[in-house]
Amino acid sequence: MPVHKAEGGVANERGPMVIGVTGASGAPIARRVLEGLHSAGEEVVLIVSSGGAAVLKEECGVGVDALEKLASRTYSDRDLASPIASGSRPTRAMAIVPCSANSAAKVALGLSDTLITRAAQVTLKERRRLVVVPRETPVPTTLLRHLTTLSELGVVVLFASPAFYTHPKSVEEMVDFLAGRVLDHLGVPHRLYKGWKEGEA
Repeated sequence: MPVHKAEGGVANERGPMVIGVTGASGAPIARRVLEGLHSAGEEVVLIVSSGGAAVLKEECGVGVDALEKLASRTYSDRDLASPIASGSRPTRAMAIVPCSANSAAKVALGLSDTLITRAAQVTLKERRRLVVVPRETPVPTTLLRHLTTLSELGVVVLFASPAFYTHPKSVEEMVDFLAGRVLDHLGVPHRLYKGWKEGEA
């Protein structure tokens, strides 16, 4: 499979990628994104919320340590004094994957009572790339409003919606597609999926 090129690039080419994992369904996507970043040799800072850890155990059958092995550094979601809580420490981009409705609301409203939400606020104020991956369905009106606010702020809202034109033969292939789309918007080349009619003239 050819290398899938990144879309658009990122605003800051210095520093690590920040990955926040919150308590929405979609932990396998987070794990695959981290594997993709690790394979690409990217420096990664990982933050997993308590809800994210619980969903990871439920959906993947593993603990946070399985994700920590794929990261360069890990911080507690309660550690608001960590380096990435300040805009003076450059980061390349951030993704919250999966992104719970609670986390999306906090970021949209400018609340930063956890390291994930504080890092997201820093990413926004420094005009760096931020990607959020909600999975709620149906989508309640309140969440739609918060996601609209995020989009207006320049955030990439990437729903965990698999493509079927790739003719996936397994859940893993659908996860690969979604993780690949996240990597696209983080500016990281990968081989996780084949794009629409890729290779055709």
